[in-house]
Amino acid sequence: MIWTIRTGSGSYVLREQIEPADEPGLLDLFRSCNDWFEAVTGGPSGNGDVQGLFYSLPEGARFEDKRLFTLRDGERIVGFIDVVLGYPHRRACSIGTFLLAPSHRRAGIGTAVSRVLLEEARHAGIDEVIASADDRWPQGIAFLRSLGFTTDEPDGQSAPRRAVLTLSAVD
Repeated sequence: MIWTIRTGSGSYVLREQIEPADEPGLLDLFRSCNDWFEAVTGGPSGNGDVQGLFYSLPEGARFEDKRLFTLRDGERIVGFIDVVLGYPHRRACSIGTFLLAPSHRRAGIGTAVSRVLLEEARHAGIDEVIASADDRWPQGIAFLRSLGFTTDEPDGQSAPRRAVLTLSAVD
């Protein structure tokens, strides 16, 4: 599927398909998001991070349920979202990664993309959306909360906390 996302800062194209020709653009996006990679993983992104997108799945998930989305500003890839449908249960989906280039943050673009995808999930019968909330990336936690996600309380560990959005509770 392809959606046009219109915001106050312009129009963007969201695509639910990644092709081999997208790899250089994804590498550029990942390099531009090194602030996130360094905060959350302790190091910069590398070529293996992009390649791993196609293969990484939580235990018990199926490859046919994985969705990879790119957000484009013209020809440039400025965002990436990794989702697994039907995980951890049939009426849920899990967000593995949601990256937005620093040049496109704090302009309402991530919120607009999220609203489109959440509406698509609702129409597909998804009731619950699960994401990770990492204390090392507080702006990500604030973003999730702005969308209506609730997060587990910190437990003093460095592992990400679980963030949950019940779609029936959101307008």
